[in-house]
Amino acid sequence: MQNSANQADLSAATPALPKVTRLRLHDTVVEHLRNFIVEGVLKPGTKLNERELCDTLGISRTPLREALKVLAAEGLIDISPNRGATVSRMTEAEIRETFEVMSGLEAFSGELACERITPAELAEIKALHYTMLACRAQNDLPGYYSRNREIHDRINEAARNSALRQIYISVNRRLQSLRFRSNFQTAKWDRAVQEHDEMIQALEARDGKRLAAILRQHLLEKRDAVLQLAAEAAEAGAQDD
Repeated sequence: MQNSANQADLSAATPALPKVTRLRLHDTVVEHLRNFIVEGVLKPGTKLNERELCDTLGISRTPLREALKVLAAEGLIDISPNRGATVSRMTEAEIRETFEVMSGLEAFSGELACERITPAELAEIKALHYTMLACRAQNDLPGYYSRNREIHDRINEAARNSALRQIYISVNRRLQSLRFRSNFQTAKWDRAVQEHDEMIQALEARDGKRLAAILRQHLLEKRDAVLQLAAEAAEAGAQDD
């Protein structure tokens, strides 16, 4: 029953998605599937239907299976010889621990970025910030989250530390869908916007310690929001039973 509902969600999302072109096919398929997972079109625990995904994306099974291998390496899906591919589901402990690690990575990125960011990079981040605010005003969560994610990514890039960059990308991929869901409640979404205002101010002032503290708290609040949503979902499921 759950798989049917998820398939219906996927079908509802397809009109807004262009068919995948042959240009950079592999990267495009990975990006589409990653977005499906991040935005909850494909929910944790969902068994992936290869035929349906091929029809949705307008591709054959070969590039799809190549993309699934990439997502499995990123920890976004699990592939079993007997069960096929399913969207990964993180345990409560994994969520808690991974967000804690991410909070440290974000804080360190912010501290280094304040030392190394260029005026041009800062201007680009501020432009993304203003576009993100416009998306919030329009209640456009996917648009908002896309800019939000890029802001955090640009801060990490501005840190200019390749080892930190590699670890950041690896850990962050597992949390993208959860970071997206952390804004489902209006109050928490507005709080995140306020914190982003504070991030920009600290970055402009090149105040590394302040930016590090803001980013650390920002990620820990996301952790708490995600755990609260998980607890509420579990409670609702228990009541249904």
